[in-house]
Amino acid sequence: MRVAIIHYWLVNVRGGEKVIESLCELFPQADIFTHVYNPDNFKNSIISQHNVQTSFISGLPKAKTKYQSYLPLMPMALEELDLSGYDLVISSESGPAKGVIVPPGVPHICYCHSPMRYAWDMYHDYKQNAGWLKRKLMTPLMHYIRRWDQLSAQQVTHYIANSSFVAKRISSYYGKQAEVIHPPVSVDDFEVSENTDEYYLMLGQLVAYKKADLAVRAFNESGKKLIIVGEGEQLDELRKQANSNIQLLGRQPFSEIKRYLSNCKALIFPGVEDFGIVPVEAMACGKPVIAYAKGGALETVVDGKTGLYFHEQTEKALNEAIEKLEDEVEFTSREIRNHAESFSKEIFKQNIQSAIKNFI
Repeated sequence: MRVAIIHYWLVNVRGGEKVIESLCELFPQADIFTHVYNPDNFKNSIISQHNVQTSFISGLPKAKTKYQSYLPLMPMALEELDLSGYDLVISSESGPAKGVIVPPGVPHICYCHSPMRYAWDMYHDYKQNAGWLKRKLMTPLMHYIRRWDQLSAQQVTHYIANSSFVAKRISSYYGKQAEVIHPPVSVDDFEVSENTDEYYLMLGQLVAYKKADLAVRAFNESGKKLIIVGEGEQLDELRKQANSNIQLLGRQPFSEIKRYLSNCKALIFPGVEDFGIVPVEAMACGKPVIAYAKGGALETVVDGKTGLYFHEQTEKALNEAIEKLEDEVEFTSREIRNHAESFSKEIFKQNIQSAIKNFI
């Protein structure tokens, strides 16, 4: 069976690319199609062992770094990809990927990490935080992107969502039902640690919707120690806001990330994610997660057993959850780890295989 895997862009190895790696293990002869490919960042990835073909976007100026600027051209670029001769097409959707033209009768399975946030439910947030020129251009551009996105969604044979949260959005925006298969998490890369230092941890991209600013304000109030690992557009501003009990370390190597996860008192997860791999990584270390009770966290964190929820995105609610963790709730690291193992790569691959057999 000839298989084509479509991914929006291959520039860094993150959650979406981990899905592609697992698909590559399931289909070792598959060809990969994408808009932009930076092979330097995939030297240690199974993706580098596959035939990777790019759309005409890759030939445009500074495509490897400014690829998102070419979003208006991506629908056209996808339609130019020739998928004749393939027996199965699997698209990985978060940016434009599913809009390929598939031969008649060929199943097209879309693994959807999220309908494009900047076009749908987070459109107004992105527009508000954009510069004046982008704000002017976003209104007509996103109107066009939304119409194309809905049209291309109808060409997909079967949807798989990475969470029930995303499945509901697929239903709302595309009018399609989706099976839920959680993405693979490399839980075996982490070990349970019985050591606990006197700090809390926040880990991830420092962008507005992840609410690192909420964590900074909350810990400024409490005076408890917080370490923030990650980079992004908010880093400099957060450093100005943070008191001395808060350390913003920027980007760190994986070895350091593992160490911080292993030794923290708990992971702080104040944003709304489609799924959220970082909480599962923390739980793979046997550490509890304090999460805002919305989005993918409701499917990964078990309240009272592997972490605690807070129900309002306020400093007070977050600090109350932290106090509850310290004074009222005892967690068992092995129980937390066992829960994390239900999100392993092997379970993902088994679920994907079963779904594909049912679909075709």
